[in-house]
Amino acid sequence: MRTSSQADLAVRLRLVIARTARRLRQEAAEELTPSQAAALATIDSHGPLTPSELADRERVKRPTATRVIARLEDAGLVVRTRDPQDGRSSLVALAPAGRELAARVRTRKDAYLARRLRELDAEERAALDRAAAILERVLEGDGA
Repeated sequence: MRTSSQADLAVRLRLVIARTARRLRQEAAEELTPSQAAALATIDSHGPLTPSELADRERVKRPTATRVIARLEDAGLVVRTRDPQDGRSSLVALAPAGRELAARVRTRKDAYLARRLRELDAEERAALDRAAAILERVLEGDGA
């Protein structure tokens, strides 16, 4: 096995993570843009959220989050309600259609990965399990 410097490893990880993310987006094959799909998943995991909270979690500016929310709302995937803590703001939650779409996309992505993992031997799957735990730990301090 080839040893890498930290810089080489960083490059390899960046590329493989980007390719994996792109492949999973392709596997989802829905009518949503990547920004809309990410927002839908974040609302599914952490909602209801204010537009500002969504912007913070997605690491985008609030106007960008507001535009994405408007598109999701127009598509019937999210609903807005008045924020009981701050009447000037709203809370965004998944509509039933949004919940169904988020579950369908998640299932499709999980099935894709499960199929690919079945092609590996037990030792390779164990190595990926360890790598996933390490990546989770690396990203914990990043507010991800």
